[in-house]
Amino acid sequence: MPGNRLTRDERGQIASGLAAGLAYAEIARRMDRPKSTVIREVARNGGAHGYRADQAQQATRWRARRRKPGPAPEKPQPPETLRDFETEFAETMAATGVPAMMARVLACLFTADSGGATAAELVAGLEVSPASVSKAVGWLEQRGLITRERDGRRQRYVIDDDFGYRAWQTSLEAMTQWAEVTRRGAALLDGPAGARLDATSRFFRHLREDMGEAAEHWRRTGPR
Repeated sequence: MPGNRLTRDERGQIASGLAAGLAYAEIARRMDRPKSTVIREVARNGGAHGYRADQAQQATRWRARRRKPGPAPEKPQPPETLRDFETEFAETMAATGVPAMMARVLACLFTADSGGATAAELVAGLEVSPASVSKAVGWLEQRGLITRERDGRRQRYVIDDDFGYRAWQTSLEAMTQWAEVTRRGAALLDGPAGARLDATSRFFRHLREDMGEAAEHWRRTGPR
């Protein structure tokens, strides 16, 4: 296997593989490299549709010149460990009702130090189509769970430390809808059905109030 750094020839192999429509796993196999290396290389240099071997080589040299040495992490995590966690995280969110593709995008953003990624980076990292990413980020933006920022000519999708608060607010809206619709049902029906709907409405109103107070308390006193 070659050294840790990709060579110009290897970057040419990546570009040729992408042009031929090969999957990341197949490109990596032909290069005798981990698939994560290929995914990371493509994501950092224009994505699957914008990757150019010469430009990637120049960008790598430029980054190497400007990179300042810093303390090495005490326990570096192998890519497999991070990928396993992202999968587990996404599956956990999906189990709570977040659509699977949206959960994968959230997991990817959560585990990025910058908290953000371009559409091309998400496509490369998740190995999905641009249409899938577009649908997922649109769904997440609509609910206020991520924001969009301009990064030169590109746009980045960003998650920040207030995600928990915004997700909580989304839950509060759901509680409000439950409380209102069951209240109307209780006013419409008599007998056991009406009583059941009334009890449900009162429960969700109570839960909404308690959750709202807890969220505001956290925002006032939580760590920053």
